[in-house]
Amino acid sequence: MKPTLQIGQTADVTVTVTEDMCPAFDGIVVHRVYSTWSMAHHMELAARKVLAPHLEENEEGIGAHLSIDHLAPAPVGQVVRVHAEATDVDEAGVTCEVTAWDGQRLLGRGRQVQRVLPKSVLARIIERASKADPTAETPQP
Repeated sequence: MKPTLQIGQTADVTVTVTEDMCPAFDGIVVHRVYSTWSMAHHMELAARKVLAPHLEENEEGIGAHLSIDHLAPAPVGQVVRVHAEATDVDEAGVTCEVTAWDGQRLLGRGRQVQRVLPKSVLARIIERASKADPTAETPQP
């Protein structure tokens, strides 16, 4: 990761809430508001925009953690700005505080962590995962 990535750097994603951003289960829209999973997607995207310009050519970022408190609804047609700010930067990656706003109202807040790996290491991890036996029993906690 380039040393240009610093604590305090920010990025925004601005969207207008559409029908396809509403929570739907089994094809049925349950509320005509901005879904938590859409907020999660846009928070991931904003955090990625913080990191991406600072990756070396042989590196890639991978999501490691996302937590969200969804605090208020935003109806279809509302403009939402999702903001990410780097709060911790180290050799392993970046942590961003993420927030979602509709004007002055806080809709959601959370934390997103991205790890930075050499592309070759990430390719090996993905290759190993693709060869895993999907019928193998998953260890229980």
